[in-house]
Amino acid sequence: MKKALIILLLLLSNLCFSQEKKDFLVGGSFDLTKTDNDGFARKAQIALEGNYFFSPELAATGGFEIWTGDGVSIVAGVRWYPAEHFFTRIRGLAGENDLSIGAGWNKPLSEEWRFEAMGDFYVEGEFAIRVGLMYVIKK
Repeated sequence: MKKALIILLLLLSNLCFSQEKKDFLVGGSFDLTKTDNDGFARKAQIALEGNYFFSPELAATGGFEIWTGDGVSIVAGVRWYPAEHFFTRIRGLAGENDLSIGAGWNKPLSEEWRFEAMGDFYVEGEFAIRVGLMYVIKK
């Protein structure tokens, strides 16, 4: 009985995802804080990114990271949604020659708009907390 209930819940959970195959998620975010910041607003990091959903749970990510004083990095990676509003991600940053591994949460504000909050660990040894606004472009 427990196995049947778990299988039923897993099948139904796929119906709850707000993204669908071939949807795009585009937007921007910025760091609230990062461990290498010297003080409030002395260093800014902004991201512009797009995500293409291969399935409701898996998306390819591409975009740019912009740092004041440090330049621009091209970003490529993957997002995995194990639950409807929770995701994990891994991204490579060409320009900074770094890799980030993180997790985040999104809150739908409307059918198209999402608020996101996430944390990222960078291989170089830094940690960042980021927030952003994303827009869903339906297929």
